[in-house]
Amino acid sequence: MHCGPPDMVCETKIVATEDHEALPGAKKDALLVAAGAMWPPLPAAPGPAAAPPPAAGPQPHGGTGGAGPPEGRGVCIREFRAAEQEAARRIFYDGILERIPNTAFRGLRQHPRTQLLYALLAALCFAVTRSLLLTCLVPAGLLALRYYYSRKVILAYLECALHTDMADIEQYYMKPPGSCFWVAVLDGNVVGIVAARAHEEDNTVELLRMSVDSRFRGKGIAKALGRRVLEFAMLHNYSAVVLGTTAVKVAAHKLYESLGFRHMGASDHYVLPGMTLSLAERLFFQVRYHRYRLQLREE
Repeated sequence: MHCGPPDMVCETKIVATEDHEALPGAKKDALLVAAGAMWPPLPAAPGPAAAPPPAAGPQPHGGTGGAGPPEGRGVCIREFRAAEQEAARRIFYDGILERIPNTAFRGLRQHPRTQLLYALLAALCFAVTRSLLLTCLVPAGLLALRYYYSRKVILAYLECALHTDMADIEQYYMKPPGSCFWVAVLDGNVVGIVAARAHEEDNTVELLRMSVDSRFRGKGIAKALGRRVLEFAMLHNYSAVVLGTTAVKVAAHKLYESLGFRHMGASDHYVLPGMTLSLAERLFFQVRYHRYRLQLREE
C-alpha cells in the first residue's frame, strides 16, 4: 500500500541553496514586492510597533524563511527547525483527526447516491419488518458504520504519513532542493505548519500539510502560511502552485480561493492512502478530492 504523498523525496533542482544565495539582492526584492502586491499584508495586531526588518544577507533555501517579520496577528512564519519535529507532528495529527466526524457526517451531503442507497435500505427494512422502531434505527446504524470506517481509514492514513514524510521533516522537506517546511510561531510555540514540494516535470510546487492548532484559528495564520508557499514559488521561478484536498469544511475551500487558487475539479474516486477498497469500506466511507491551482506565470 502506498503511504503518504508520492515521490516524497524530491530530486528537483529548480534553484539550489547556493544558487538562491547568489541571487542579486535587487531580484530578490523585486520578487518579494511582487508577492506583496498580489497578496496584501494581513492587518497587524494592535500593540507595540513591529520590530525593524532583519539586515540584508543570504537567506536559506525557503525563500523568505528565517525569523522574518510577524505575519497574521503577531505570528512569525519561519523555516522548520529539527527541535520542532514533535510539535509539528502533533498539529498535523490533531488536524487530521478532526476529519473523522467531518467525513462521516458532513461529507455525506456531498454524495447523493449514497444518501439514496441509505434511504432505500431504510425503506427495505420497513417493508420487511413493518416496524417503525427498527426502521428509525437504520439511519443511526448506518451513521455509526460511517463513523467507524471513517475512523479506520483516516487512522490508517495517519499511520502512513507519520512513518513517511512526517517521520523526518528535516530529511523530506528541508534537505532536498525545491522543498521546504515552515512553522507559525506564537509566543514561542508552534501553532501552524505548511510544506512545499517541487514537481520538476511541470515546473510547479505543491502546497502540503497545512494545518493550524484549533486553539489559534481565526487569526489569519493559515493565510499567512499559504502566502509563504506562494512567495517561495515566485522566488524560485515556478509557474504555478497546486494543491489537493479532501477537506469537507467550506472554510478550507474559501481559504484557498482567498489566496487566489482556482478550483480545477473534483473526483469521487480518489484512493486515500490507508484505504483497502473493501465492499464495506466503499459503502460507508467516501471522500471527494478537490484540485486547486494558482497560475503564477505562463510557460
